[in-house]
Amino acid sequence: MRCVRVVIADPHPVVLQGLSSMLGAERDFTIVARCSDGVSCLEAIRIFAPDIALLDIAMPDISGPEILAIANTENLATRLVFFTAAVEERNLAMLAAAGAYGVILKGEEPEILVQTLRRVAEGQRSLALSEGPLAPSQTANAERDPAVLTERERQIMRLVSEGLSNKEIGRRLNVADGTIKVHLHHIFQKLDISNRTVLAALALSQQELIEPPGESRIPVTGKR
Repeated sequence: MRCVRVVIADPHPVVLQGLSSMLGAERDFTIVARCSDGVSCLEAIRIFAPDIALLDIAMPDISGPEILAIANTENLATRLVFFTAAVEERNLAMLAAAGAYGVILKGEEPEILVQTLRRVAEGQRSLALSEGPLAPSQTANAERDPAVLTERERQIMRLVSEGLSNKEIGRRLNVADGTIKVHLHHIFQKLDISNRTVLAALALSQQELIEPPGESRIPVTGKR
């Protein structure tokens, strides 16, 4: 059984202890560091190179998104998963575009948290929020059904969520990047969205709806 190495970080001792107890009870997780601030969390990521860092999105000194940006700049391989009480759609989209691997609400059941971390350890992004206090704007995602898209459009949606540019998607699908622009225009109209950042967040939050059964995500060279 593969052991997933995790750094956990939260400014609240009770939450930190709770996460430690929860993950410590699972045989496939090993906690390599517990941190109460952003600076120590970032240092632990650099030193231990864990598979996953589970951290509060609102750390008191360096925020979660700032830690993510630094990790990207330094090409750190650790997958960041944010733990938060609530999140708005625009912030979810920003985190998805910046390379976050997951967002978990603090109101989730413990087994959901553990399952999410296991999926992330396998390389799957998990930004779908199943329950908890969501911002009103986020409920609009429920009406954006990828089923209205053609299979080609869903394929492009998946590739956008992997961070590929129009030119890279065109090369992958063996079509001109101008054709990709046309497809994206149609996708934006059908889903009533305005940009590829929101599209990427929607793709990641509804991955099971846009990925055909038995098809694994295409690895992207050089992407985290």
